[in-house]
Amino acid sequence: MKKFLLKNKRAIYGGVITFIIIGLGVFLLGNISGYEAKNLLKSSLDGINMLCNTIVLASATILALLLTLLGISSGTESKLKDGHYLEVLSIAKIDTILFIVTLIMFQLFNIPITESNEVPTGWFSTIYWTTLFMSSILSGGMVVVILMLYNTVTNIILIVGLKQDHELIYKEDDVEDEKQKANSSNE
Repeated sequence: MKKFLLKNKRAIYGGVITFIIIGLGVFLLGNISGYEAKNLLKSSLDGINMLCNTIVLASATILALLLTLLGISSGTESKLKDGHYLEVLSIAKIDTILFIVTLIMFQLFNIPITESNEVPTGWFSTIYWTTLFMSSILSGGMVVVILMLYNTVTNIILIVGLKQDHELIYKEDDVEDEKQKANSSNE
């Protein structure tokens, strides 16, 4: 986990900054009553649903494009290290989690809760803040996935397109080092 965080700290910082900016905007609204929250919730649900639709579509597209990226990666003349495939796997995992959570949130946001007379008015404030908090998390998560994908695509461009020497390409020295490690672990 620590290695993942260090390797993707730019992407994570981007997601955290996005979350903070959106969260700060929400915080500036101040304390609202249940009735105000109900009205604000009615007006913001369309935008939140649109955000969820966008994230679900983008997540599904990114998963499909990762398959293309893997095809390019395996078709390259250079043998790529496991680190590259672990990066792609990390993007796929986070993107899949984001897809599932967003889809669940989309379904929850489509419950016509503001039309119900059974929900106490005091709850709308909590529901409103929860929806804004969750939309901030979803937006931050999408930024993390996009920045991780950007890093991976940049590496592929450097390796495949520009044929530059890169840390993700196996070299003869790396193969020898792995053989020595394998031999020493077998003893």
